Formats: sequence, C-alpha cells, structure tokens
Amino acid sequence: MTVRSMRFEDYDAVYRLWKSIRGFGMRSIDDSAENIEAFIRRNPETCVVAEEAGEIAGAILCGHDGRRGCFYHVCVREESRRKGIGRQMVLFCIDALKKERINKVCLNAFVINEIGNAFWRSLGWTLRSDMNYYEFAINEANVTVFNE
Repeated sequence: MTVRSMRFEDYDAVYRLWKSIRGFGMRSIDDSAENIEAFIRRNPETCVVAEEAGEIAGAILCGHDGRRGCFYHVCVREESRRKGIGRQMVLFCIDALKKERINKVCLNAFVINEIGNAFWRSLGWTLRSDMNYYEFAINEANVTVFNE
C-alpha cells in the first residue's frame, strides 16, 4: 500500500471510489472534475490517495485557508478498511499541513456516519459541542446526493 499526494489524473478513480461507498454524499457542482481540479491546484501537497494493488483504495481532499486545515471526503473502500489506510492518509495530510505552518485541522462528519465518527474518536479527535455549523447556499444547484 502506498500513500501519496493526489493528482488530478486520479480524479476518475477517486470519483468511482466515492460513488462506491454507500451513504457517501457528493455535491453536484463542488465534486465535478473542474472543481476538484481547481481544489487540487490550490492544495497540491495536502490532498492524498492510498493505492493498494494498483488501485485507489482511499482518498482525502485536504486544504487550508492559511490558518486552519480542513478535511473533505475522507474515505477508504469497504474491502480495504481496518488495515490502517485511513490513519496513514490522515497522518500524511497532517504532516503536509504542518509543512505549510497550519496548526489546526477540522472536518465535518454526518451524525449518521457511525463508522466515520468512531474512526475519528479512535484517532483522538475532539467532537465540538460548543459551536453551531452554518452554511449558506450561494448556488442552489449545488445539491448533495447520497449514494445508496
């Protein structure tokens, strides 16, 4: 298994991975090839994929605003879970953020994502209960669709 920086050329395989995960939510515009290419261009060292037997087994979109890092679309294909792939990708991203002098990282996990929430707790991440999360849809065509 290899963990490395994500390249735009990985998009098709990463997109297939996202589509394969039951309950995974994807945005109609944000997760398009064009927008993911722009995200990777802005964050060329912090996005990551894990390869296993020549195939993408996991991925994290990771970026920062100069102050705080953020993880998006953290996933490992079902048959590759419980092998430390997620942990290795998280450590890769954290190391990349440290190199860019970022001192804090956050993520959003759907409440119903029991596996994901258990994973973050096992890594020592803190669930915040002292703030509310708000969002405002600038483009209402950018809807989230969950895989079945």
